[in-house]
Parts: sequence; C-alpha cells; structure tokens
Amino acid sequence: MLKRHISKVLLLFVYVYLYTPIFILIGNSFNASKYGLKWNGFTIKWYELLWDNDTLLEAAFNSITIAVLASSIAVVIGTLGAVALFKHKFKGKRFISGLLFVVMMSPDIVMAISLLSLFIILGLDLGFVTLLIAHITFCIPFVVITVYSRLSNFDNSILEAGKDLGASEGTIFKRIILPIAKPAIISSWLLSFTLSLDDVIVSSFVTGPSFEVLPLKIYSMVKVGVSPEVNALATMMIVISISFVITAALINKNDKTV
Repeated sequence: MLKRHISKVLLLFVYVYLYTPIFILIGNSFNASKYGLKWNGFTIKWYELLWDNDTLLEAAFNSITIAVLASSIAVVIGTLGAVALFKHKFKGKRFISGLLFVVMMSPDIVMAISLLSLFIILGLDLGFVTLLIAHITFCIPFVVITVYSRLSNFDNSILEAGKDLGASEGTIFKRIILPIAKPAIISSWLLSFTLSLDDVIVSSFVTGPSFEVLPLKIYSMVKVGVSPEVNALATMMIVISISFVITAALINKNDKTV
C-alpha cells in the first residue's frame, strides 16, 4: 500500500515538473502584463498582435509548408523502403536496417554539418530546396522504422497466398500491405510533421537568409526577451500538438478494435 502511494506521488511530481512550464506559458499568453511577472488580468491582445505580425505569420507559413512537404515525401520514400525491407531477404539486410538507427541517433549538429557540406559540394544555394531536402532526410528513418515495425508482425504467408491466387505485386501492395500499414503510415506522418516543424539546429545550417522558418524566427526574437506574441504562438502550437496526439490515439484505438 505504501509503495503504491509513493509511486502515485512520484508520478504526480513528474507530471507537475513536465507541465508547469507549459501552463505558465499558456497563462502568460492571456496575461495583460507584458513581462508575465504578475497577473494583470485576462486579455487576448497578444493573439490580436500576433495576427497582425506579418513576419511571424510568414515564418509560420514557411514552417508549415516545409513540414507538410517533407513529411509527405518522407512517408512515400520511407514506406517503400520499409516494404522492401519487409518483403525481400538479402545479404546485409540487418546492417542496412542498423544504418537507419545511426541516422536517428546522430546528434543534430553532426547531421547539420554533413548536409551543409554536401550542399556546398553540389553547389546548391541555401534556401527552400536545401531545407526541404534536409528535413526529408532526417524524417525518412523514423518512417521506415515505424512502418517496418508494423509490418514485421504480419504473417508473410498471406502475401504468398495472394501470389498463388494470381495477384500482381501492385495488387498485393494496394489491397494487403497498404491497409495493414495505414495506421503506422499516418502516425509516422504526424511524427515527421512534428519533427520538421520544431527543428532548429539543422534548419539553422541549411536555410538561407531569404527563407526563414518559425523556430529560427522565434529563436532570434527570444534573444532580446520573450515577446507575449511568442507565448501566444507557442500556445497555438501546443494546441496543434495535442490535436495530433489525440488523432494518433484515435487511430491506434480504431486499429486495435479491427
């Protein structure tokens, strides 16, 4: 009984530790005080100022554009890669699979410098294209591993039965593999979107001065103090993140009931 109470207290402490800064940020986004040191009353003027801040909204639009494109392209490439790893047996398969974890576990600064060196060698101007390529690159391993984990629990004999019944590779992919992998594909898209949306280190190396994304814009703003407009924007991003978590939970719930 005592251990159970101690566990609950520790769990409560962990949640308080994790969510207190978030609740303070959300509260300050509605605080009439500019500096947030004390509560001066409820207001939504920081959201109104955010709506009129064209540079901040442009950076947010750029980030969402990059995140949608990068996650969509990464999902297509990563899903095909996961299906290839699942269906085919070849020498060095385990080694190739392990290389995906190397990319995932590499520090962001290493990937940023590597991609920057590659773009310089290729003679690419830093901007939208290089940023998109970089985001696709670090999203692909997460998609491959997520989709492959889903497929690895699938009975491969069903695919063999489909072949025996005369189904083509395209039909098997469309009618069998794709429906099974669908929850993992959607979850990996959401994960890739989130990773792309809040990336700072890689983006700071591979984007040029003509294309600014939201994390870098916020980073430059907080150097001179946290603006209440940033609190409002961060609150909106938290709401989007919560909606993604709820979406992923509903997908997993529906998948378990099938």
